Amino acid sequence: MAKKTVASLQTSSKRLTKAIKMVKSPKSGAYTFVESVMAPEAVSDWLAKK
Repeated sequence: MAKKTVASLQTSSKRLTKAIKMVKSPKSGAYTFVESVMAPEAVSDWLAKK
């Protein structure tokens, strides 16, 4: 499973990060991308999850 983190977003006083994860579908074997915007501290936990 490939994964990467992209772009730091800054809105007013909150600092956010957009994370993109490539996930393989168990049914078809095709890859899809899952995106989420979150606090920078939560990115590694989110990427470690399946």
